[in-house]
Amino acid sequence: MEINNSRARFDYEILDTWEAGLRLTGAEVKAVRAGSMSLKGAYITIHNDEAFLLNAHIGLYAKAIQKGYDPTQSRKLLLHKKEIKRLIGLTQQKGLTLVPLKVYSSHNKLKLEFGLGRGRSRIDKRAVIKKRDIDREIKTAFSS
Repeated sequence: MEINNSRARFDYEILDTWEAGLRLTGAEVKAVRAGSMSLKGAYITIHNDEAFLLNAHIGLYAKAIQKGYDPTQSRKLLLHKKEIKRLIGLTQQKGLTLVPLKVYSSHNKLKLEFGLGRGRSRIDKRAVIKKRDIDREIKTAFSS
C-alpha cells in the first residue's frame, strides 16, 4: 500500500526528505489502507512546536459511522522535538516549504514521507519535461 503525491516532485525541487508517523483515528487508518487518500494540494505547517499535515483528503470509511467527519481536517505528524526544531530553522529560509511526498505502510504503521522543497518556475518545469522526454527516447533507442 503506497499513496504518492505525483505533482510534488514536478512542482518542487526536493532538497531533503524525512519520515514521520501520522496520528489518525481507526476509521481513517482503514480508509487509507483501502486507498481512499489523496495528497494533492496537501502541505505541512509547524505551530507551537508541533507539525501538522493540512489539506490531505482521507475519504470516509464505508463501514464506519462518523457524524460530522471532515475529510480534509488537519492531522498531527509524529516527530521528535529535535527534528521539529531543525525543520523550523530550514523553513525560515525564503522559498522553502514542507511538501508531503507519499504515505506508506511500514511494520503495520502508516508513515508519511515528506520533503523540503523549493518551488519550480515554469521554465524549470519545461526543462524537466524535456529531460524526461529525451531520457525516454534514449531508453527506447537502446532497447530496440
